[in-house]
Amino acid sequence: MDDICNEQVENYLQAKQKLNEHYVSIKRLLLPFQNYSTGLFSCSSECYIRDSIYCSVAVWSLALAYRRIDDDNGRTYELEHVAVKCMRGVLYCYMRQASKVEKFKVNQKVDAALHSKFEHETGDAINKNHQHLQLDVVAMFVLYLVQMTESGLQIVFNTDEVAFVQNLVYYLERSYRVPDFGLWERGSKYNNGSCELHASSVGAAKAALESANGFNLFGKQRGAPWSVLWVDIDAHNRNRTVMDSLLPRESNSKNTDAALLPTVSFPFFAVDQEELRSETIETLTSKLEGRYGVKRFLGDGYKTAVEDTSRAHYQPAEIKLFNNIECEWPIFFVYLIIDGIVHDKPNQIKMYLEKLKPLLKVRDDGLELLPRFFYVSEEHFFGIFEEPPVFLWGQAVLTIANLLLDQLITPRDLDPIRRYLPAVERHKVSMRYSTFAGVISDTVIQISLISESKHLQSILSTYGISTQTPDQVEPIQIWPSQELVKVYQHLGANEKLGISGRPKRPIGALGTCKVYRVHGRTVVCYPLMFDIGDFYMAFDTQTLIDELQHSLQFVSQYWRMPMRPLFIFLLREDTTQENRLGPILEVLSAFKQGQWDGIKVCLGRVQSFIASSVVEHLEFVKYSHIDPRHQDSTQMDEELLKPFIGRENGLDDVRSLRAFKQELKTANELRTHNTNEILSHLNSFYSGASLAVLIGEIAKREGLHFDTGNGTCYERLNKLCRWAAGQKLWSLVRYSASLCHKVVDSLAPSITSVLVHDKHITLGVFGHEEIVVSNPLPPATIKDILYRLCTPHDEREACLQQELVLYVGAAINKQPNLFEGMLQVRIGWLAYAMRLLLKHRGNGEVDIHDLSPSDVKKLLFDVLDVANHTDLSWLQRRQITGALNKTPPDFYAKVWLILERSPDGFVINSHHLPQQPTLSDMGKNEVAWWKKVEAMFAGLHRPEFRQLIMEMLMVTAIVLERNPEIKFQNTTDIDAVVGDAINEYKKFSNMMTNQIGKSKDKQTDEISEFCNLPSEILVQYMVRSVVQSLLKGSVSVT
Repeated sequence: MDDICNEQVENYLQAKQKLNEHYVSIKRLLLPFQNYSTGLFSCSSECYIRDSIYCSVAVWSLALAYRRIDDDNGRTYELEHVAVKCMRGVLYCYMRQASKVEKFKVNQKVDAALHSKFEHETGDAINKNHQHLQLDVVAMFVLYLVQMTESGLQIVFNTDEVAFVQNLVYYLERSYRVPDFGLWERGSKYNNGSCELHASSVGAAKAALESANGFNLFGKQRGAPWSVLWVDIDAHNRNRTVMDSLLPRESNSKNTDAALLPTVSFPFFAVDQEELRSETIETLTSKLEGRYGVKRFLGDGYKTAVEDTSRAHYQPAEIKLFNNIECEWPIFFVYLIIDGIVHDKPNQIKMYLEKLKPLLKVRDDGLELLPRFFYVSEEHFFGIFEEPPVFLWGQAVLTIANLLLDQLITPRDLDPIRRYLPAVERHKVSMRYSTFAGVISDTVIQISLISESKHLQSILSTYGISTQTPDQVEPIQIWPSQELVKVYQHLGANEKLGISGRPKRPIGALGTCKVYRVHGRTVVCYPLMFDIGDFYMAFDTQTLIDELQHSLQFVSQYWRMPMRPLFIFLLREDTTQENRLGPILEVLSAFKQGQWDGIKVCLGRVQSFIASSVVEHLEFVKYSHIDPRHQDSTQMDEELLKPFIGRENGLDDVRSLRAFKQELKTANELRTHNTNEILSHLNSFYSGASLAVLIGEIAKREGLHFDTGNGTCYERLNKLCRWAAGQKLWSLVRYSASLCHKVVDSLAPSITSVLVHDKHITLGVFGHEEIVVSNPLPPATIKDILYRLCTPHDEREACLQQELVLYVGAAINKQPNLFEGMLQVRIGWLAYAMRLLLKHRGNGEVDIHDLSPSDVKKLLFDVLDVANHTDLSWLQRRQITGALNKTPPDFYAKVWLILERSPDGFVINSHHLPQQPTLSDMGKNEVAWWKKVEAMFAGLHRPEFRQLIMEMLMVTAIVLERNPEIKFQNTTDIDAVVGDAINEYKKFSNMMTNQIGKSKDKQTDEISEFCNLPSEILVQYMVRSVVQSLLKGSVSVT
């Protein structure tokens, strides 16, 4: 017994001695750099927020260690309040920029970003040119605000601060579509001043949102309902899915990056899948690890011997100079040591300790300093970068690692909310508020069927379908999701700070599957797809069913809560009319069987599902925040439910085709008259098309809110849109919706889905101006682009392209193989390809705008799968493939080969590309090179000729591959080589025509004739053309 006691005493004394050593180290290496006023840490007059947070975490970690001993000499209190002072200093700096947070919530622009750098002594903003948009910094602050508060520290003091932190949550929620400058403040790998979407930033935001949801900023014991943080579950899910899609890559320009290490491991632990986490770290270490540390990313020129520090940005392709001389950062060895400790990997710990120890610099007082990085000098050996005197970020992380190695703290101490554990093992912050970091289970979706009227309920009952009306679910209230948006607008609002609450963002599918307690009321919401005041898609039964299937699959796959989701299926009269009821009944019958398309469902009454559903207590809501209409649960957008009334007896579309054409002709003539004359004649028109033309003309002149005497232009067009949908007049629906400038929900996420698959998307009409979208954009910007580029050519096109963006975004997630070979998804060209397919199928008289949304979707998938259509001619295939902008496998590498063998460059589509400096500035596998090639096709508006040029480039490359001794001597004019091949075919064709004695079809031009040849014959003419070029002397044999 005495031996055991002696051993315990010895261990205690050793621990105390080690603690003292760490205390001395922090006192000498970190605390001297904390400002006495602001609490921020810096070695200079300018303070990086990231450095300060890491320093506060290191000090807090030592305080946690001191909690384990009794006689700490007041050091626990001192260290805890050093950390608190720093975190409050950051909060102070941020709160002084509340106006930026307010702007950023609405429009995520660079100039609205919170600063990542402040004056050390005053906390004033540094307004000189600096890349402040770094989402990981804000995410780290929110994360450690939660971590430290959970450990018992008090950082947030009042409701003003609670409101501001809630707005930081809103700031982070849209990270999945916000290109930023990343951890290294450089954005794109090419350091050209442009931002890009970073997996490290999105992952950091995802981790911060998970940590914040349902957390009480005043702590467990002191908290109140109004000090709880709320996170949009759908926004969190989008961050997670985008991060998972990007990983193991960092961004479009960076295949991997050391910045991913803090995201997938300590401190964020953002990845839920162990396989993906391991793959990311393996990719990172295999490509970036060196003897002296880890490179930030390949081609990083920062502080290299050849970097021109007089310029903020690099010249095009300057990063080639930095290959193999990138600086190496030993701090990431420390991160890998911590990762090994957390995940119990002794071999990993040992390996990186052996690599790290020789790199540490020992001061005269025996303290170890972590060098910032090692650089390759002009003499090609590695040297230590000596400035600043202490690398605060690195020293803080080293301190944390040493505390873990000395077993003075455990990962559990360092991470009180257990982020280091698998998602299924993380504890819930509060059982009163929902969390979404829980288990992944075999989800059963609870579905309650709600009929909007007793009449509809009666009809459905005859088919054996049991539903409830809003009256029958009382006292439970049924709200449209937009009403929940209005309630959330009060969350985080603060007049003193000049900040509003939650932005007017739709509540997504996951959010509408929760039950809400609002001022004693129990509220359920139906999804946005059932909201007829939104876009017109819900009026197409098949589209509604497709959207329903997508939503249920989405909820089934991504529900991360211990209780079940509750899905409110709202059945409306106009979407269940006799001619539309069949497909709806098939779905409802499948529901009764408990499964639909592999999705497990359970039908039942709303009241019976409440106990097994996730209940969110919205205790921040005041009585005055609730719309008075919702005192009565039967109120469900009655104004929107009214049918459109035109004149007295409704609209006719139309009594006869002749009458329709005559009335439309009259309307088009009248639209040139003044507004008063148009208004005086409005009641004399019966057809919806005529009314749309005239009301649309008034709206263009006077604005959508102009009162026509029978409602505003917007109201009448909106009702007209709904009436036309009931009549299945889809061209009129799109025309009316476009005049109302309607925007479909999820437009921005759909574009982001395309971008994270390494593709760009272009918006605009075929043959006219297009805008390339290479980074995520907010919905308002997308709306502006679509309506500005499309409506001058055809008002309906803006709405059609929105539908296509939605379908493309969904398709690329489910079937990415359909988009292979497409560097850009050009929406206008995609619509043109669909028109071509309609024409080729003999439906040339059918306008694509006349098709229902579900038919448009089907046509899109047919076009994307054009390779498997055997009923098309070779010309038709080439036209559609060219319109899709598809390229053959290894196309860009083949074009690179041609350029290598063309000393004077080559010409494509009359655009000349020189061999130098192109080859020295780029690489054949770089996106920049692919873009360069694509740019040469600009202005070419004949898809089949584009495809012809591509096939010629592939043939030319094959000839060069098989004859390595050949190279072009002069400029390689691909246009001319294609022209020679066509002329060769023309000669042969004319000869055959003369022999047979038949006349040629004058309506078919030579290019179309040539494009209609089977590939095996076409290639023969192309090869012959290349050989002829050789004989003409345009190539040389070496």
